[in-house]
Amino acid sequence: MSGRAWSAAASVETRKLAAARVPIVTLVLLSAGVAAICLSTIVAVENGSPEIVAKLGPLVAAGGWPGYLNAALQVTAAAGAGGCGIPLSWSFGREFSEGTISGLFALPVSRTVIAGAKIATYALWSVVAAVVVTGVLLLGGLAVGLGAPTWTDVGVALRIPVLVVLTAGMVLPAAWVATLSRGLLGGIAVTILLVASAQVLAFAGAGAWYPPAAPALWALQPTAENGAALLVGQLVPAVFLGLTLLSWRRMQLDR
Repeated sequence: MSGRAWSAAASVETRKLAAARVPIVTLVLLSAGVAAICLSTIVAVENGSPEIVAKLGPLVAAGGWPGYLNAALQVTAAAGAGGCGIPLSWSFGREFSEGTISGLFALPVSRTVIAGAKIATYALWSVVAAVVVTGVLLLGGLAVGLGAPTWTDVGVALRIPVLVVLTAGMVLPAAWVATLSRGLLGGIAVTILLVASAQVLAFAGAGAWYPPAAPALWALQPTAENGAALLVGQLVPAVFLGLTLLSWRRMQLDR
């Protein structure tokens, strides 16, 4: 992989991402949606809503920054995967749905490099999303009068951007499936499957070693066991990164 080829592919993919509506709209909806849910939850807790208190548990029921940030971690864990899966599926699936994939075969840059540039650009998007989501949540907490967070609260808040980035890695199977299915719907479908399965196994108490659930469980409870499970779970993005690059390298237009 030459540096010039990589630079060209990365530049093109970055411009595509910046000019497209899907990644931008997804980022706005993700950050605004997570903040709106968390703010409405903490306001309901502050007003003494028994239904909210019973459903969300003692940490959220405590109110203040601790309750707000705990709610933020729970909501971000669920919404983050869906929010990340959409631009990733779009990035790979659009080449097939818009009929531009055939033109990539005529480029001097290899398809492997192009796929790598797509994933690198997606990783950059996930970092931006992590910063924006965290910033909006913190501003929201200040706006509703929670006051200045303590250093302990800041430490908890810093788990949110880490959670978003780690979750973005766990939905890399969407890139591979979008490639195999020749469209973005396959990638979105597998994203939904990953979100649903992680939620079910987490609620059942068996999600600690299920990679898609590992980032959320670590963020909520950064224990040694959850940290080890999170570390082992990084095999998932590594494996599906390799599978995606291999699929693009061996791609044929008639298959």
